Amino acid sequence: MKGGKLIVFSAPSGSGKTTIVRHLLSQEHLNLEFSISATSRAPRGDEKDGIDYYFISLEQFKKHMKGGDFLEWEEVYRDNFYGTLKTEVERIWAMGKNVIFDIDVVGGLRIKRKFPEETLAVFVRPPSVEELKIRLKKRKTESDEKINMRIAKASVEMATAPQFDFIIENDVLENALKEAEDLVAQHIAKNNRSEEEE
Repeated sequence: MKGGKLIVFSAPSGSGKTTIVRHLLSQEHLNLEFSISATSRAPRGDEKDGIDYYFISLEQFKKHMKGGDFLEWEEVYRDNFYGTLKTEVERIWAMGKNVIFDIDVVGGLRIKRKFPEETLAVFVRPPSVEELKIRLKKRKTESDEKINMRIAKASVEMATAPQFDFIIENDVLENALKEAEDLVAQHIAKNNRSEEEE
């Protein structure tokens, strides 16, 4: 696999990484395309197949795993798998675009390990676990039990932050958006320069 740049945004659920990624996608000069993850879970709310996720059955997901079709995958919760299909990255690179990911910390670090030069890995940190709980409750999309599971997972995920290239503290959203935009622009420019020098 050879192509454009890979930009990974990972964070605990509720940190605001999706808001940041959407902002970056709207910046045409960055030439980004969103990598749609595959998942074995059912759609939530108004999520659409092929836009938010590729919704596939657990059986199909396991078949892809056996076939080595994933760049990375993880069982996030029991029988709830998420992963990035190699064909998805190839699809975006064939368009001549850079790939941006909004994925779990484990998946993000796997991509960084596989493509160390091409990948910019950014961790979005919420101001605190308490703030995270408030944000998740405000969403009103999950039960208290699910929220508590996410909070427990968030503490583990926050410990992985130092393994990323950069940490963005999402306290004031405008500042986080600006910082993210600058980091991505520098990464793309730096890699383009080194290719021209080769």
